[in-house]
Formats: sequence, structure tokens, C-alpha cells
Amino acid sequence: MPVKIAVLKETRAHERRVAMVPAVADKLVRLGCEIHMQAGAGTASRIPDEAYKKVAIAANPQGLVSDADIVVAVQPPAADVVNAMKEGSILLSFVYAHREPDLVKLMRDKKITCFAMELVPRITRAQAMDALSSQAALSGYYGALLGATNLARILPMMTTAVGSIRPAKVLVMGLGVAGLQAIATARRLGAMVEGYDVRPETKEQAESLGAKFVDTGVDARGEGGYARELTAEEKEKVAAVVTKHIQQADIVITTAAIPGRPSPKLISKAQVEGMKNGAVIVDMAGEGGGNCEYSKPGETVQVGQVTILAPLNIPSALAEHASELYAKNQYNLIELFVKDGAIRIDWTDEVLAKTVLTHGGEIKNEAARKAVEGA
Repeated sequence: MPVKIAVLKETRAHERRVAMVPAVADKLVRLGCEIHMQAGAGTASRIPDEAYKKVAIAANPQGLVSDADIVVAVQPPAADVVNAMKEGSILLSFVYAHREPDLVKLMRDKKITCFAMELVPRITRAQAMDALSSQAALSGYYGALLGATNLARILPMMTTAVGSIRPAKVLVMGLGVAGLQAIATARRLGAMVEGYDVRPETKEQAESLGAKFVDTGVDARGEGGYARELTAEEKEKVAAVVTKHIQQADIVITTAAIPGRPSPKLISKAQVEGMKNGAVIVDMAGEGGGNCEYSKPGETVQVGQVTILAPLNIPSALAEHASELYAKNQYNLIELFVKDGAIRIDWTDEVLAKTVLTHGGEIKNEAARKAVEGA
């Protein structure tokens, strides 16, 4: 029998992505899978049910998953949907266990094998499965556009009959995937761009994209490609250097996030209050509380003449391409354990071993287990 994959419609607020696109569904069929999808799952991404030629459409999500071997989604499914899944079936979605302790316990007790997309290891071999990076790239692009469209001036230099307009200055803080894409986009729009990160190895990457690197002399390299939390002394040293650059910028884009922890505060209230009139902050770390002390996640606020945006779920604003990239990430992960029309999980595979959240009645990820079980 073919491997049955169930595709869920997203139900969480403001989520417009879908875990499956027609091209990927076709590839999964060739891999020996049978695709069943909840009606209207792709509608918010502008993909109608009719576009899925080799997919069976069903209305009821509980019935859809009840006999599925694999369930795919973007956001973690509702508890009643997980409860309807058969024992030993597989779930692929973002989860973030520290935010969903009850759901993780349910998956553990139902003996669901959950591959959490945020746990895909950041190693060269897993790049094609790294959904965090694919979605962050789109976020960085969109963050630069948000800054440009909320600024009451243009980004490029322009020469007119009555004089020249100087280019806007953009400072990008946090040079991971999102930050580097924000630099690239701001540069394409004609701005003068600076990049800042506490990890000095990002200097070369920023400069390769045409940005000037802001060097504070603080090295805060952490594990897994992320920055570690700064000490109080380091924060003071960084602030002394960075404040000048923040207050000279027309747009500041912040992207610093630490999975499972609150977003570090990179911009203080005092720094905001010293910014030039009309400046814009795009705080892309709103999911973790934001990088700016004035940020209100999900809202746009005005502090004097400074506009501060802290949008949530930014990739969802680019749902068509975000869905396409995410579906390809999941396909590449599924391809590791679906062979010749059957599920064969090789737990010696580093990618699968590090991505699994729950399996066989256990929480396999140590950090998640501590967060959920308090071990």
C-alpha cells in the first residue's frame, strides 16, 4: 500500500501558508505516496483545490488524519487533530515545544513520531530541509520593504532638476539569514547599509553584500550558529559603539532571536528617543518579545517621531513563495525516510536523529524534555 500523507489546513490566526504545493505533491506521488488534503488548505496562499491534480480533497481534519501515515502542517495542529492521529504515525510541522507543552505531552502519549521543523540541524547536508532558513530569507527581504514603505523618504540617491537627494542610511542588527537578506534587499533599493552582529565572523558576509560592518570588539558566538546572551558589561560596551549608528540611521532592522528564549534587547528606550525624526525601526524578533524596548509584538507604535514595527509571522505575508519553499523543505526531509513506497526511518541518520521531537512514547529532544517535563 502507498504511504498516505495528510495535509492540514492552517487554523491559527494570521497563518496563510500551506504545507503542500502542487509541484511537491506530484513529486511525493512519484515517491510512492498518496496525498490527501483538507479542503481549502491552499486558499490563503492563492492555491485553489483544483490546482492539486493528484490529491484527494477531504473536509474533516480528524477523519483526514485518522488513517494517515504522515501528517504535514506549518503550525502545530490542534489537540483534537493530534488526538485523532493513529498511534505510530508521523507529524512534520513547526512545534516550538516550550510554547506547546500540552501538545508535546499528547504526542508523547499517543506515540506520535514528530519531526519538528525548527529542530533541523544547521549542517551543510541539511540545508535543503532547513525551513527556519528558507522562511528567514523571505522575512529579511520583507523586513527591508516594510522599512522602505514606512519611511517618509526614498532609499536611493536621486538627482533632480532642483537638487540631489542623499541615499537613506539603513542599519541591520543581527546578521543571520534574515539580516543578510535584509542587507541585500536594502542595497538593491539603493540605501547606504551598515550591518552589526556580535559574531565577528559575519563581517565578511556583510561586506560581501556591500554593507559596512559595525565592529564593537565583542565576540558572542554561541552554539548551533546562534549568538549567545551578552553579559551586562558586554551590553554596555556594545551600546557605547552602536548608539551612534542607531541614531544616524533612517531605518533600523533587527533580527536577533534565540530559539526557546526571549529575544535579546538590542535597542533601549534611550537610544530610540535619540533617533532622528522620521526614523523607522523594523523589529523582526517580535515572536520572542522584540529586540527594542519600545516594541509591541504584532503592533506598530509611534515614539515621538520614530515609527516602530514588530510584525508577527512575517513569512505568512509572502505566503505563496513561503509555502513553496517550506513544502520543498518538508519533501527533502520525507525523502530521507520514505523509500520505495514504504517508511524506513534510519535513526543513525544525524538529520533525523536531531530533528525528532517525540517518538515511541518519549520526548527525544533534551531541551524540549526539560521544558515540558521539567526534568
